[in-house]
Amino acid sequence: MVRPAPWSEVRDGMARRGVPDEGEGASPAPIFSGYRHRVTEADRAAWQAWADGRAQEAFRRGDEASRAGRFDEAVRWLDRAARMARDNPHVLLALALAQLGAGHWEDVLDTARRISRRWPSREALGLQALACSRMGDLDGALRAVALLLARFAPSAEMFPLAGDLAEAAGFPGWCGANNRGELLGAAPGPVRLRLSGPRGGVREVETLPAALPDGWQVARALDVTCAGRPLLGSPLDLAALRRSEGCVTPVAGGWEGWLWHPADPDFTPLLRIGGQSGEEQSGEEREIALSELAAGTPVDAPLARPRRFFLPSDALPPGPVSVTDIYSAPLPGSPLIPALGRLFDGARSRGLPPGFRPVRVGTRLGTPEIGDRATGWLVVIPAYRDLASLKPCLKRVLADRRDGVEVLVVDDATPEPALARFLDGLAAQGAITLVRHAANRGFPAAANAGLRRAAGRDVVLLNSDTLVPPGWLERLGAVLDRAPEIGTATPFSNDASILSYPSATSVNPVPDTLTARETDRLCAALADAALVDLPTANGFCMAIRGDCLAQTGLLREDLFGRGYGEENEFCLRAAALGWRHVAAPTLFVTHRGSASFGDQRKALMQRNMGVLNALHPGYDGLIRRFHRRDPLAGLRRRLDMARMKLRRGRRPVLAMILHDGGGGVARVVRERGAAFARQGWFVVTIRPDVDGCRVAAAEEDFPNLLFRLPTERDDLVAFLAGIGTRAVEWHHLVGHAPEIRRLHEWLGVPCDIFVHDYAAFCQRIALSGAEGRFCGEPDVAGCIACVRERGSYLGETIGVKALLRRSAREFAAARRVMAPSGDAVRRLQRHFPALSVETVPLEDDAARRVTRRAAGPGRRIGIVGGIGVEKGFDVVLELARDARVRDLPVEFVLIGHTPDDEALMATGRVWVTGEYRGDEIGRLIGGAELDFGLIPSICPETWCFALGDLWRAGVPAVVFDLGAQAERVRRTGLGWVVPPSLPAAMFNNLLLSL
Repeated sequence: MVRPAPWSEVRDGMARRGVPDEGEGASPAPIFSGYRHRVTEADRAAWQAWADGRAQEAFRRGDEASRAGRFDEAVRWLDRAARMARDNPHVLLALALAQLGAGHWEDVLDTARRISRRWPSREALGLQALACSRMGDLDGALRAVALLLARFAPSAEMFPLAGDLAEAAGFPGWCGANNRGELLGAAPGPVRLRLSGPRGGVREVETLPAALPDGWQVARALDVTCAGRPLLGSPLDLAALRRSEGCVTPVAGGWEGWLWHPADPDFTPLLRIGGQSGEEQSGEEREIALSELAAGTPVDAPLARPRRFFLPSDALPPGPVSVTDIYSAPLPGSPLIPALGRLFDGARSRGLPPGFRPVRVGTRLGTPEIGDRATGWLVVIPAYRDLASLKPCLKRVLADRRDGVEVLVVDDATPEPALARFLDGLAAQGAITLVRHAANRGFPAAANAGLRRAAGRDVVLLNSDTLVPPGWLERLGAVLDRAPEIGTATPFSNDASILSYPSATSVNPVPDTLTARETDRLCAALADAALVDLPTANGFCMAIRGDCLAQTGLLREDLFGRGYGEENEFCLRAAALGWRHVAAPTLFVTHRGSASFGDQRKALMQRNMGVLNALHPGYDGLIRRFHRRDPLAGLRRRLDMARMKLRRGRRPVLAMILHDGGGGVARVVRERGAAFARQGWFVVTIRPDVDGCRVAAAEEDFPNLLFRLPTERDDLVAFLAGIGTRAVEWHHLVGHAPEIRRLHEWLGVPCDIFVHDYAAFCQRIALSGAEGRFCGEPDVAGCIACVRERGSYLGETIGVKALLRRSAREFAAARRVMAPSGDAVRRLQRHFPALSVETVPLEDDAARRVTRRAAGPGRRIGIVGGIGVEKGFDVVLELARDARVRDLPVEFVLIGHTPDDEALMATGRVWVTGEYRGDEIGRLIGGAELDFGLIPSICPETWCFALGDLWRAGVPAVVFDLGAQAERVRRTGLGWVVPPSLPAAMFNNLLLSL
C-alpha cells in the first residue's frame, strides 16, 4: 500500500536535515555549563556530530532489519532513531512502515498522525487509513482516504483499499486524479464530471479510468458523481494537485534549481522556459522534462521527489527569461535576469548595469537628501491569500485610521474568491484603495504597486497577517521624527527576526489578544529609550520616511521575485545614502508569520540571501556582528522585568537557585515550584550563565533576564527586591558565580537549602572514588588525595578544608536544611554533626504497588535513566559481557541513554532505547515487558527518581546496598537489596534466581 523509501533516499533526506552519515561511538567529553565556562562552536559541533551519528546508525540498522522482514527488530531500532532525531519525517515514515509490518496498528496510526500534522502526504494518509481499517474504525479510514483521494494523486497500492472502503460506506465508487491528466477510480456506470472555475463545464464518461476534462489545468475543483451520487474522493481539489514547489537560483555559469509537485511526487515535472516582456510571455517556449532527483534542497516532506535542473547562461535567450511549471506558475527566482547571472559569474563591476554593481556594506555613496515630506500616511498592505488573517488585520488598521491616512491594499491575484470579494466590498465602501494584479507577481511587486503612490508621504509597509494596536501610526511617526536622517523604523513583534520579543533567537508563540495588548502597553512605556540603530528594517511592519523612499527608490522586484530579502536590500541602499534604520520599541505588532509563502520559505530565503550577499558583500557579517552586540537586549530585559512584575501581582516571590544541568534537580524545582504556586507564591528560578545568571519563571517565558556578574549585581538585587522576593531556596550552586551565594544576604531574606547530592563536602559531588565507585567517605586527608588524583567537579578553585568550612557556615545560616531521604540526612550529619536536617521525601512510596511476574527460564531486566559511570554504566557492561560469554538467558533493556550505547548493545544482551521525554517513560517501561528493574548506581543516591518510575509502572527493582535506593526498597519491600561488591557472574546468577 505504501512503498518503502530506498535507504539512499532516506539517508539523503536525513542529511538535508543536518544528520550526517557517521557511525556511533563513545560520547565526546562532557560540556560544563556555567559561569565563565563558555561552550564553543567546536564543542557544540562535536556533540551534534556524535548525536547525529547515533541517530544515523540506529536508522541504518532499522532499515536493514525492515528490508529483511525482521519487523519487531526494525521497530526497536527505528523507535530509537525517531527519539534521537525527533520530528525527522523520514525516520518517522520508516518507523510507521516497520510498525505496519509488525502489525502494531495503533502505533502505525499514532506515528502517521505525527507525520501528517507537519507534513501532509499521501503516504501518511494511506498509513492512517490502513491502520484504521485494520482496527475496525471505518469512519477514521474513510476520512483519511477521502482526503488522500481529494488532494493527492493516489498510487496503485491504494486502489484496493479505496474500493473496499467505498463499498463498505455505501459510495457508488471512488475517484482520484494525477498530473498526467488521468481521472482514476471505479464506478458501476457512467460518471458525470463538473469543473469549477472560469472554464467550468459538464461532461460524462462511460467508465473510469478516463481522461480529465478539458480545462482541468486551470479549474479549482472537479465534482465526480455516478447516478447523482458523489464518488468517494469527490470533489477533487485540482489546485492542490497541480501545486508545485521549486526555486531557481543564479550560480556561476548559469542557473540551477529544482521542481516537484508535492501532491503527485512520482510525476515527472515539466519545466517551461521562455522569454518575457513585462507581464507577457514573448518569444519561443520550450519544455524540459526533469528526471534527476535533487539533493540538498530544503524540502523536509517524507518521500519528497524534487527534481534538479541546470540552465547554462549561454543557452538562454537574451533579456529576462521566465521559468514556470507546466501550468505557467512561475518558480521563485523567475524571471532570470542576465545581469544578475553575470554578477555570480564574477563579472567586474564596471561591466554590469548600475543596479547590479556590488556595494559593500558600510560604503557611503552620499548623504541623505532630506526634503519636505508630504503630510499624511500611506499604509500599503499586499494581500494574496489567507482571508482569516487579512480580515482582523484590516479591521484593526481601519478602526485606528485618522484623517490623512490612506489604506491601500494590493490584491496580488489572490486564488481565494472570498478574499477578492471581501476587498471589493471594502473598496466600494471607500474604506480602502484597492489595486489588483491580473497575475501573481510576488510580494516586492505588490508592495511597489503601493509605494509608487506615496507622493512624498511617509509609508508603512504592512503584512496582511499582522495585528496593530491602537495609536500605532502615531508612535511610528514619533520615532521617524526623532532625527532627520532616520529612514525607517520597525516595531517589536513576536515574529520579526532581530526585533522579535520575548526571544530574538527562537520561535515565539503568537500571543493572544490580551497578551499582545499587555505587551504593547509595556512597550509604550519605553518612550524614554535611546535610539537603537539596526542593520536593516523588517518588512512585516516597516515605516519609511517619505524623502528616504523618494531618494532610495522602490524594492527590487526584478531580483527578489516572490519575496524575502527585498526590504533588507532596500535598507542597505538607503544606508549607503546616509539614512539610518532604527527600532521602534514603543510599539508591539502581532505577526502570524509567512502566511503567503507556505512551504517554500526556506528555499526563497536561501536563494534571496545569496542574491543579497552578492549585491552587498559583507551583509552576513553585518548581521552576525549585530547579533553579537545585541543592542536591543537591554530593552527586551526592561520589558521582561515589567512583564514579570505584572505577572507576580501581589504574590510574595520565592527565588529558587539551581544549576543548568536539568535532571532530577530541575524536576524537584519544577514540582516544588508548582506546590508553592498553589500556596500563593510566585516562583522564579535562577540559573547560571556564562556571563552571570538568568532569572526565569515557570508561569511564562522570560528569556531576557540575564544579569552579568559581578558588574550587574546591584541590578539583580534591585530587581528581585522590586518584585517582592521574600525567600531564597538553594537547590544547586554548581556553575554559579560566587555572588549568588550571598544573594539572600543582600536581599535581607531567609535562605532554605535543599540538598540533592554531596557537593557540600565532596568535590566529586557523588561520593565517587576509584573507577567511579563509592569512595566510602574517607577522612579529610583521603578526600584531599582523591581530589588531587581525580580532580574536582565543582567548577571552582577551593580546597577540601575550605569547602567544609564554607558549607558549615552556610548550613548554620540557613533557616531550613532539607534532604530527601534518611540516608542522605545521616551522611550530612556525619560531616556536620551539629546540623539539623529535615527529611522531605520527593515521592509517596506508600502508594506504590508492584506485580511480580511468574518465574520463567529467562529474565528481562529494565534500567531507567541517563546511566553514566556513577550511575553504573560499567556494572551494566560487565553483566552484559558475562551473560554473553556464558550464554545466559538475560536481557537488559536500558530505557534512556549512556556515554557509549554502542558498547552495551554490541554485547547482544542490552537494548538501549535512547533519550526519552518525561511523558514517554511510562509507555516505554510498560512496553518492555520487564520481569524487574535494576538500579545499578554504585554510589549512594539521595533519592533516585528512576526507582519511582519503575514502581509507578508496577515493576519491582534490584538495588545495591547503598544510599536512598536501598533505604526505600527496604522500607517498602518492593524489590531486593544486594551487596555492591558482587562480581558480575555472581550478580547474574542472583538475577536469574530472583
